[in-house]
Amino acid sequence: MRVLILALGNELMMDDGAGIKVGRILAEKGYNVLEVGTDIFMLSSHYTGEERLIIIDAILSDSLKPGEVVHLEKDEVFERLKAEIRSAHFMGAIDGLRLLMSMDERLAKAEVHFIGIVAKNVGLGMELSEEVEKAIPEVLELVEKLCKN
Repeated sequence: MRVLILALGNELMMDDGAGIKVGRILAEKGYNVLEVGTDIFMLSSHYTGEERLIIIDAILSDSLKPGEVVHLEKDEVFERLKAEIRSAHFMGAIDGLRLLMSMDERLAKAEVHFIGIVAKNVGLGMELSEEVEKAIPEVLELVEKLCKN
């Protein structure tokens, strides 16, 4: 199964850069990574029919602890990200993905996984909080497992 990893985030906004950091580590290991930053619409010009999408991003939550890792898949991605947790991006990356899927039937058939790391600090700066930094190995392991299945 061909896999495309989407690394979302803004590395200038502290923990919001977690997805970018993880994506760069995975790219160095040879995985197929598209660093989209905060522009999910970049996917439309780079998507080549991969059957599995893995989205990595920082999330905000009032009920989860900073550094906690959340793995959602398939329809759960669209349902839960709207309800109880939300992307750190005001634009709504998941809504953008839903729009892209409605315009590309190949993308609509892709199996979608979302891996979120609960952010502690989202503000100006390039450093990750200790909690988010400690979560990176867990995220890497999860993504690598998803790439092998």
